[in-house]
Amino acid sequence: MALLSFERKYRVRGGTLVGGDLFDFWVGPFYVGFFGVTTAFFALLGTILIFWGASQQGTFNPWLINIAPPDLKYGLGLAPLMDGGLWQIITICAIGAFCSWALREVEICRKLGMGYHVPFAFSVAIFAYVTLVVFRPLLMGAWGHGFPYGIFSHLDWVSNTGYAYLHFHYNPAHMLAVTFFFTTTLALALHGGLILSAANPEKGEDMKTPDHEDTFFRDFIGYSVGTLGIHRVGLLLALNAGFWSAICIIISGPVWTKGWPEWWNWWLELPIWPSQVGM
Repeated sequence: MALLSFERKYRVRGGTLVGGDLFDFWVGPFYVGFFGVTTAFFALLGTILIFWGASQQGTFNPWLINIAPPDLKYGLGLAPLMDGGLWQIITICAIGAFCSWALREVEICRKLGMGYHVPFAFSVAIFAYVTLVVFRPLLMGAWGHGFPYGIFSHLDWVSNTGYAYLHFHYNPAHMLAVTFFFTTTLALALHGGLILSAANPEKGEDMKTPDHEDTFFRDFIGYSVGTLGIHRVGLLLALNAGFWSAICIIISGPVWTKGWPEWWNWWLELPIWPSQVGM
């Protein structure tokens, strides 16, 4: 079935969550919907506010723009516009845009009669973001614990937060997150390389089939998860990377306030070591 005729088949009314037929239409290849409108509204407003904040700082250098959260003295209250209030409004816009985009994905899934895997996966990324700017600051009692919007300022925040807990890479949840990130890259690099190799044979040779692909991995590692399975594995690995990234930061401060190397003292104090059994 040609792509355009496929699209005509599934571009049908219905499946909307809010608004009914009001925004139930397409602009070119893009579905609009109520949540498409709210996505555009929040994204545009947040972007305008960032540039307005930059103009008040006297710079449009993207490396130097810094929209900082409120000072810790404001706690969980509203801050003056130029002393963190702008950051609060932009954060609301960002959450509104991200959640609207996920709900727009849900509506598209409903129209196509498919599962909600895509919006669910994107929701894990939203969870990681909201953890940084809402959940962790709430648990620590001040919006000032959120990260600033800016390139250098954000990198400084990451560095300072890491040093606040000495060696942040000793955080066990951080270890899990990094492991899942690297494993995601490895798994999908292996998959992508295999598909390109099978689909782009040498001149004069036939294109290879999934049987060839399965045989390669059986010879390589003794097992092939299959053409559908590798995408399930990739999704599982990617979701875990995002999830444990959120966990590693939300336990730093609200749960654990010391340096992360100290957390591992339980391992050194196990009764299996010579110093613990009187040897």
